[in-house]
Amino acid sequence: MTSETRKTQLMAQAYDSGYAYEKKFGGCGQCVFAALQDTLDKHAPEWDFVFQSLTAHAGGIGRQTDGSCGAYVGAAAFMGLLLGRARGNFADPDMLRRKTEALVDKLHEKFLQEYGTITCHEIHRVKYGRPFYIKDPDEFVKFEAAGAHDTGCTSVVGNAAQWTVEILLDAGLA
Repeated sequence: MTSETRKTQLMAQAYDSGYAYEKKFGGCGQCVFAALQDTLDKHAPEWDFVFQSLTAHAGGIGRQTDGSCGAYVGAAAFMGLLLGRARGNFADPDMLRRKTEALVDKLHEKFLQEYGTITCHEIHRVKYGRPFYIKDPDEFVKFEAAGAHDTGCTSVVGNAAQWTVEILLDAGLA
């Protein structure tokens, strides 16, 4: 199998996993993170703590919809865990922060190219024609009726997972 074929397969696997997790479970930050874990076989106890912390990163953080897209945050968290500085290396003489930021810059650019933004409610505007305040039960019903967990947020999570795998493979980190 060529490296390009492997890359294509892993990107497709990441997209499909992220899409399926968002459709079944919701919680975009955790769904993209889990898809990346599965695709790149990154399972260890410390990864579970990051997964757990991403509970708060759904629906624009705490389902408020005015913060960053949870899929974007989950993907950035994955990159940080893979490459970022550790607490024991707070001084960061190797500038791991900058290397991680360079990866996130690439993800940021992909979000901007596709959606024009990284914020949840603005992505809603692109996907559904308007933002939803999903903490409100009536708004949540409308959000779901607009396709949030059929084709909307599911595809955003799939894209974030796919793009992250591509970025990591291109950087030689996966």
